[in-house]
Amino acid sequence: MAGKAKADVMSQSYGASLAYLYGLQSHGVKLGLETIRKLLAKCNHPERKFAALHIGGTNGKGSTAAMISSILCAANVRVGLYTSPHLIDFRERIQVQGEQIPESRVVDLVQRFQPGSKGGATSTFFETTTAIAFQYFAEEKVDVAVIEVGMGGRFDATNVCQPSGVLITNVALDHQAYLGETLEAIAYEKAGIIKTGVPVVMGPMETIAHNVIQKRAQDEQAPYIQFGSDFVIEIQKNGAFDYHGPAQRYLGLVCALNGVHQCVNAACALALLEQSVMPGRIISQQSVIEGLGHVSWEGRLETVKAHPLMICDGAHNPSAANELVEYLRAIVLAVPGRRLIIMVAMMRDKQIEAFLSTLLPLAQTIICTQIDHPRSATVEELQSQLPTSGASVYGVRTPTEAVVLANQLADENDVICVTGSLFLVGAVKSVLTGSPYAPLVG
Repeated sequence: MAGKAKADVMSQSYGASLAYLYGLQSHGVKLGLETIRKLLAKCNHPERKFAALHIGGTNGKGSTAAMISSILCAANVRVGLYTSPHLIDFRERIQVQGEQIPESRVVDLVQRFQPGSKGGATSTFFETTTAIAFQYFAEEKVDVAVIEVGMGGRFDATNVCQPSGVLITNVALDHQAYLGETLEAIAYEKAGIIKTGVPVVMGPMETIAHNVIQKRAQDEQAPYIQFGSDFVIEIQKNGAFDYHGPAQRYLGLVCALNGVHQCVNAACALALLEQSVMPGRIISQQSVIEGLGHVSWEGRLETVKAHPLMICDGAHNPSAANELVEYLRAIVLAVPGRRLIIMVAMMRDKQIEAFLSTLLPLAQTIICTQIDHPRSATVEELQSQLPTSGASVYGVRTPTEAVVLANQLADENDVICVTGSLFLVGAVKSVLTGSPYAPLVG
C-alpha cells in the first residue's frame, strides 16, 4: 500500500513537472543561445562533460540519431540520445542506453531549472528541456551524447554542445518563417552547427545547399566528407546494403527501419561514426549489424497494425512526402487490387498543397482530420488545398474518428497511411495502444 501511495505521489509530481514545462510554451520559439548558456551555467556547464555528436538537417536527423545511438550501445559505449519532438510521452526525448529518463529524474531536474533559484532565467520549453537533457547525460556519465538539432542550427539551443563530429543530413524547404525562404538561407542556418576543426559529414543535398555548408566548413577549417563521393552505399536485391567509407567497409547490412532513404541515413550515421567517435576506436562489423538490425524509431514508416496494414509516418514537407510515396508505391503495387487510404492532418504553416499533391496520385481515399493544436489546419483548410483527383475525400474532426472511419473503409488487404504531422501519428498511436497522450499543445 505504501508503495502504491509513493507511486501515486510520484505520478502527480511528474504531471506537475510536465505542466510546468508545457507552460513554458507561452514564451514561444526563441532562437538564440544566451538563455540556454545561463541555464547550463547554473549547473556548472554539464554540456562540457561528455563528447557529443551533433545532427542537423531537414529530414532524417532523428532516424539517423537513433541509428548512431543503437550502434554505440551495441559497441558497449555508454550513450545518451536527445531528440524532438516526442510522440506520446515527454520522456522519449531523453534516453541513456536506449532507456527513457525516469519520471523521478524529470521531477528533480525540472525543479533545479525553475527560475526561482539564484541565476534562473526565463526560458522556453525547448531551452529548459535541452538543459535537463544535458544535465542528465552529465550525471549519468555518458561517453557520447547524440544530439538532434531542434530547428535550424545556428541559434538552436542544442548548439552550445561541444561536438566531436557534425552531420547535416539534407536541406529542404521547411520552417521558412524562422529559417528563411530559400534553400541557401536554410542551409546557412543549418551550417551554423559547424565548429572550428570538427569533422563534418554531409548527406545528399542540392548543389546550392551543399556549397553553403562546404563554405562554412572551409571557413572553420573543419574537414568534411560528402555522401555519394567520399562515402557510398550499394543496395542489394534482397534489401541489404554495403557501406564503403573513407577507411571502413561494412558489408551485408540490414536496417530495421523501412525505406531506401533509411539506407542513406544509415550511411550518414556510419560516416559520422567513422570520422568522429573516440579517435582511434573502430566500430566492429558485428556492432554495426546489431545496432542497425535492432534500431527502432517510432512514427517513421512504422507498421502499427497488420490487417489492414496501417503505416504511420511523420512526413510533413514535400521532400519527406517523396520518400514516403516511394515506399508506399512498392507496398501498394505488391498486392493486386490493393488500395491506399491516406489519413492526414497538418500544421497550417506547412506546404500543404505541395505535400498533398505528392501523395494524392497514389491514393484512392483521403481522410482529412485535425489535431487539438492551435497551429493545426482545420479539416476545411486541408480539403480546400486538395488537388482535383478521382480520390474519395472524407473529413472528420478528431484522430479517433479518423481511425474508426479508416478501418471501416479498408478491406483486409488495403493500406492505411497516417501522415502529415508527428502530432497526428502520436494521437493515432495513443488511440491504438490506449497509452496516455501528452503532446505539446501550445
